[in-house]
Amino acid sequence: MKLSAKIAISLFLFTWIAGGAAAQNNIIDEIVWVVGDEAILKSEVEEYRKDIQMQNQRIEGDPYCFIPEQLAINKLFLDQAKVDSIEVNEANVNRMLEYYMNEYISSTGSVEKLEEYFGKSLKKIREDLRTQLREQQLIQGVQQKHFDNVSLAPSEIRKFYNKIPQDSLPFIPTTLEIQIITVEPEVPLKEIDAVKNRLREFTEQINSGEKSFSTLALLHSEDPGSALKGGEMDFQTRSQLVPEFANVAFALNDPTKVSNIVETEYGFHIIQLVERRGDMGKFRHILLKPKIPQEQLDTALIRLDSIRSGILNKKITFEEAATFLSADKDTRNNKGIMVNNRPNSQNMGTPRFQLSELNQDIARVVGEMKVGEISEPFIMINDKGRQVAAMVKITNRNEGHKANINNDYQIIKQMAENARRQELMDEWLQKKIETIYVRIDPNWKGCDFKYKGWLK
Repeated sequence: MKLSAKIAISLFLFTWIAGGAAAQNNIIDEIVWVVGDEAILKSEVEEYRKDIQMQNQRIEGDPYCFIPEQLAINKLFLDQAKVDSIEVNEANVNRMLEYYMNEYISSTGSVEKLEEYFGKSLKKIREDLRTQLREQQLIQGVQQKHFDNVSLAPSEIRKFYNKIPQDSLPFIPTTLEIQIITVEPEVPLKEIDAVKNRLREFTEQINSGEKSFSTLALLHSEDPGSALKGGEMDFQTRSQLVPEFANVAFALNDPTKVSNIVETEYGFHIIQLVERRGDMGKFRHILLKPKIPQEQLDTALIRLDSIRSGILNKKITFEEAATFLSADKDTRNNKGIMVNNRPNSQNMGTPRFQLSELNQDIARVVGEMKVGEISEPFIMINDKGRQVAAMVKITNRNEGHKANINNDYQIIKQMAENARRQELMDEWLQKKIETIYVRIDPNWKGCDFKYKGWLK
């Protein structure tokens, strides 16, 4: 197979630079691999390595062996994406771009340090990251199209399980299934008025130029996720925000203006527009929460203790109390059953929680509780950051153990299906490698590659 004109020119330029300028150690870049019509540059390898470090990912073995092979594999998938006409969801790319840019800046400490780390401007970092994210979507699209539809029979899953060495089976941490009832303490009107007055003062200071929105957010906002960034939030769509906040935020069109006070389930806010991009917006806000006096917290605990007595005396069931008396709108329509919504949890979407996945106030209470036991009422900070009185009941407890086919069938099934997907992907890649032109610089050949056939 002949090299394309693009690769031939690239090789010519590399030869000219290496021959004429190498004496002064002034080589601009280096082609380390060629896969089909695509070149992999040494600078790409370095860039990939920095991205991996920035995301705190680990590489086993020599990165200068692993990374070029991974880039070559990516190019095979991207070539297939053209054949399959895979499309990219640009809105998802934009969301991920803002997420990673914010994480990168937070990790390095400032835009200047981020630019220094990558050796290029913020604009160029954004452009390159956008390209990477688009390519990731294309690769995922190919993988989903060709390898997602894996369905194994129970006999195949059991056969897979029987082949796994016992010491290779994953340890399944203790999981709990929990029902919850909450009572929200009454917030005195004077506390609400106090919060609103403070927010009005902030608005006046911003409008008069006395203080900036960012400074006041940094000093006073009670949203831990945005306060350290001067109140600034990531780019978000309307549907990602609670309706009351979104309705006001997306009505803003002047970045110098401050919104009226907005009440949500999190507290009271004032909002300022930072930037709009199509259906996405970036905003900064200041959140304040009314203080709840101890007297009101005690009243909520007494109310909950009365409900607990009714359950213990069998005047009402826990399920009935959770449905009709609980203030927790996320669980009261589910008889108080909590559902695990932690991203990346293997229990996501189920009522099972590891202790580390629970609200820390709940985790402290349920650690030693037994199945069927109902806790004493306690005060907790809910996922909205508000103090509520709560009590919980343990409905199931599965102690930590090595995974087994009887108790952990779904986990074993997922392991088996993932292993089969990897087998299919490996077979597909091996065939691709055997039929495509590959050239590797001699200095980069001394590796134990995962796939055979790179060295031709």
